[in-house]
Amino acid sequence: MDRRKFLKNTGWSFLGLAASGSLLGACAPGSKDAKKIMPSASDLKMYWGDLHNHCNITYGHGDMRDAFEAAKGQLDFVSVTPHAMWPDIPGADDPRLKWVIDYHTGAFKRLREGGYEKYVAMTNEYNKEGEFLAFIGYEAHSMEHGDHVALNYDLDAPLVECTSIEDWKQKAKGHKVFITPHHMGYQGGYRGYNWKCFTEGDQTPFVEMYSRHGLAESDQGDYPYLHDMGPRQWEGTIQYGLELGNKFGIMASTDQHSGYPGSYGDGRIGVLAPSLTRDAIWDALRTRHVCAATGDKILIDFRLNDAFMGDVVRGNSRRIYVNVTGESCIDYVDIIKNGQILARMNGPLTPVAPEGDTVRCKVKMDFGWNREEQYVHWQGKLSLDKGKLHGVTPCFRGAAFTSPQEGETEFHTHVNRIVSVNDKETELDMYSSKNPNTTTAAMQAVILDVEMPKDGKIIAEFNGKKFEHTLGELLEGSRSHFMIGWLSEAILFNRAMPESCFTVEHYMEDKEPQRDTDYYYVRARQRDGQWAWSSPIWAERV
Repeated sequence: MDRRKFLKNTGWSFLGLAASGSLLGACAPGSKDAKKIMPSASDLKMYWGDLHNHCNITYGHGDMRDAFEAAKGQLDFVSVTPHAMWPDIPGADDPRLKWVIDYHTGAFKRLREGGYEKYVAMTNEYNKEGEFLAFIGYEAHSMEHGDHVALNYDLDAPLVECTSIEDWKQKAKGHKVFITPHHMGYQGGYRGYNWKCFTEGDQTPFVEMYSRHGLAESDQGDYPYLHDMGPRQWEGTIQYGLELGNKFGIMASTDQHSGYPGSYGDGRIGVLAPSLTRDAIWDALRTRHVCAATGDKILIDFRLNDAFMGDVVRGNSRRIYVNVTGESCIDYVDIIKNGQILARMNGPLTPVAPEGDTVRCKVKMDFGWNREEQYVHWQGKLSLDKGKLHGVTPCFRGAAFTSPQEGETEFHTHVNRIVSVNDKETELDMYSSKNPNTTTAAMQAVILDVEMPKDGKIIAEFNGKKFEHTLGELLEGSRSHFMIGWLSEAILFNRAMPESCFTVEHYMEDKEPQRDTDYYYVRARQRDGQWAWSSPIWAERV
């Protein structure tokens, strides 16, 4: 397929290509041409998890068992993370911070008075090899070095005391423990990350770039830091660390404080591994075969020559292959080289309805809104009158809490569930709350992967009400319905997304090394604001 025909059929455009790049006929999604050059990594699969989140085991909200149940509902692996220590906690002479000291030190004490043993026992209970993996991890705060999470391989890992993050890292040497910094971009000396303390290797193979705190890719762009801990700044960011020559993987987790690991939109880590076993996931984490996503499980297949994300290769001629499969219309996909855009693939402003009668699409269904304080309990099903339902992806959110605030009261976590799925329908049991403000979403959602004729109907039957739309109508645009009337809870049938708008495949060659070691990574943005990033690949000049 030539470039002109490809762009006409898909709506994709390619901008910013390097002069040394070859477009290979623009490579239509799934094209045989690209596959001949860069064959599929058929023995690897992306598994999704959350390695940093909180419940009421220390400070936060929601029961720990509910947290594990919520994680099982939409993740492959998890570490439900207690807060463990803060060696350099400030505020001894500041009356404003007395509640901060009392709140934290009281939680640390509870953890040591039986809480940690309860946590280890429940982590072991939920760990099921090949089905759902649970890891033991705990967090230490640090004004000087930034906050870190210790993730353990062993399911009987002890709680290790430390006088500083550097002391913690020394004590972890020789053990299978990852020590990972997070919310990198806060001000240095105020729990932002200090890159002078970074040590490349197996102990810190990756860093947490995104969470509820915001995005630390750089000091610009989406998801600024808005928490009372302060704004983001350049010296703690990922691009700053890469420009120093450091090698590390990029991941995300929620840092959520309401007992809902994997809470949609708050951050998830993807791990490229051959199987869902403890050894396979651990080895993939160690080798930096990881990616970050805000919420949607956006698949990024990124390779440079024979390398996968996280790898280091040698060679001046770099064959670059990217295949992205989103959950909604892709806004753009960037290939970043040394902090600059090497290539950008722009998606269509409006998805183009495909020709033909039977269409493969993704349709997101949102449930929520209203203006009442009480939760809305959604019980019912989504069904197709024609065609086939290939799968249902949950997009379930927890309550919008990032860290404890003075005077907050405990609340119960409402766990959302996909009760059943077959090739015609899915039964759902969900709880939505009102959106807390006009910029923070609290809806629950699922994404339907359907293959059906355009006159086939998607039917929503919930809480005694029934609404339906043909796929043809949804290809034209979204449709919404109030359940009771204006200002009540509502259901949104989002615009149907054909394959052509949520998939992109690209091949190019870069034959111009800029440095002794160049780094490349891929980032993908959907039009709905969901993001994903690969870990870098480093290419050494010969």
